Amino acid sequence: MKEFDELVQVVNALRDKVSGCPWDSEQTSESLIPNFIEEVYEAVEAIEKKDIANLKEELGDVLLHILFQAQIADENKDFDIKDVINQLNDKLIRRHPHVFGEMKANSGREAKHSWESVKRLEKKERKSVLDGIPNGMPSLIIASRMQEKADALGFRWDSAETILDKVTEEFSELQQAISAKNAEQSQEEFGDLLFALVSFANHHKIDSESSLRLACSKFKNRFGYIEEQFKIRSKNFSDSTVQEMEDFWQEAKKKGL
Repeated sequence: MKEFDELVQVVNALRDKVSGCPWDSEQTSESLIPNFIEEVYEAVEAIEKKDIANLKEELGDVLLHILFQAQIADENKDFDIKDVINQLNDKLIRRHPHVFGEMKANSGREAKHSWESVKRLEKKERKSVLDGIPNGMPSLIIASRMQEKADALGFRWDSAETILDKVTEEFSELQQAISAKNAEQSQEEFGDLLFALVSFANHHKIDSESSLRLACSKFKNRFGYIEEQFKIRSKNFSDSTVQEMEDFWQEAKKKGL
């Protein structure tokens, strides 16, 4: 595609050691990691906010980082962007035998199972299907991906009711650990409770990470409203009651914040 080829040339020009941008040309694969992660999260935020105009820009920023990484690899004689694209094409065709082959998949679950089956054959060096999950991701995403991979192999709860029973059980164990003032066990049981809640969310096709991010955003907006109202009234949190804060919280909730 003409536009894509032009973009590759622009990145190549930016990286030029003589005529390029000093900042761009001195970057390494490692130095770009923080910016790369930031751009991905900005794209995610645009998706969550349904900000289509901003999403277009943020996807461009993510693509820029992909091209930067490929350009650096090309300079090191490792691979180039064409190798990246060709490998991706081959993988997509190979892991979708229900689309490009003779197999059939009548549901998303079956398609996922097909993908994981082919992937296991390709990644024979991995001792577990869970080995390919990056430890650097947010913990809720790690938990969700682990459960999805286990689910693809048939390791799953029978129903939402049984998962809810497990959530109740873990909450009870957390309460017991807290009552016993056992800090180490309390932390462990709280983790078990979160893991069970992720399982419950997965069963109902709810994204745990996105849900918590939404809750955090909602809290930020409503707490900001309380701060704004206190500022208008020249009040401080220290000389305000919990009920006053709750009243403003409810006002913010009614306003859709």
